[in-house]
Amino acid sequence: MRMSSLRRTCAALAAVTSLALAATACGGTTKEDVKDEGGKAATAGKADPNAETKKGLTVGFLPKQVNNPYFTVADKGGEKAVKELGSSYKEVGTSSGTDTAGQVSYVNTLTQQQVDAIAVSAQDPGALCTALKQAMKNGIKVVTYDSDTNPECRNAFISQASADDIGRTQVQQLAEQIGNKGEIAILSAAQTATNQNAWIEIMKDELKDPKYKDIKLVKVAYGDDDAQKSFQQTQGLLQEHPNLKGIISPTTVGIKAAAQYLSGSKYKGKVRLTGLGTPNDMRKYVKNGTVEAFELWDPAKLGELAARTAVALSSGQITGKEGETFKAGALGEYTIGEEGVINLGKPTVFTADNVDRFNF
Repeated sequence: MRMSSLRRTCAALAAVTSLALAATACGGTTKEDVKDEGGKAATAGKADPNAETKKGLTVGFLPKQVNNPYFTVADKGGEKAVKELGSSYKEVGTSSGTDTAGQVSYVNTLTQQQVDAIAVSAQDPGALCTALKQAMKNGIKVVTYDSDTNPECRNAFISQASADDIGRTQVQQLAEQIGNKGEIAILSAAQTATNQNAWIEIMKDELKDPKYKDIKLVKVAYGDDDAQKSFQQTQGLLQEHPNLKGIISPTTVGIKAAAQYLSGSKYKGKVRLTGLGTPNDMRKYVKNGTVEAFELWDPAKLGELAARTAVALSSGQITGKEGETFKAGALGEYTIGEEGVINLGKPTVFTADNVDRFNF
């Protein structure tokens, strides 16, 4: 659901959000890696903020994974905005969150279909670059959302929130819940996911604070945004680390699977869980005491902002250059940050007190 200096850290997550990312053992790209690759081509041309919004465009959405509830909500937000702006929407994508070859194939297909803009949540920061650069050469505007590519491979990145906001607050939440003491683990999505890697690097940095001296990160596990694998990874973490006190899962599929396992186990109420989840997925686990608090942005607004940015780019109102501003309908006015990153806003923390007020 599916997120700037942080961005740089991760070579892709927005704001280096939410959706930037950090280099990891998995091969994430860092800012230094792409410094000499000439990332200015994507922002060539001059913006005309007063240009008329073009109608009749075709905007293709390529989520990290179709039929993933998070991306379903995000892309519906994108579809609604595209149609309101008088253009056509289409969605394509793979059923697996780790099928980078499939994502490349879909980029090529959208390019061949001569769409006007592509909004993509990248499974890998570099794997899509050749295909996306070819799309841009053909005049197609490219927006990444939720999970970024290397900056030179797109015109703008819609970050869920700043990576700092996401990574640090999850550590802070869990630390408070376990009394600043004990072993913790992270249950991530794919090892190549730029947004996940960016957040994890920030979590590790936050844990260096002396106030967390009694907290030990014992493992980062990967569930590949697959419910069954994430469930099994949660089970494995608890078997491997019987003294585990808490888990952070910065992925909607992962946190739901972890909550499902914990709620039916002897660890319910003993092992704390937080991360990024949707209210509809997590409501019952908050109410039955498995989860005390979790957070997320509104994925529908993330998709909407991606769509409005794509249309603004296609209309020549912006180019993706730092400092440019544009109006995104009811979402308000946005300013493009460093390396083309646009931050949606701060995430919302959900607890038993407010979870029933949200429906997504």
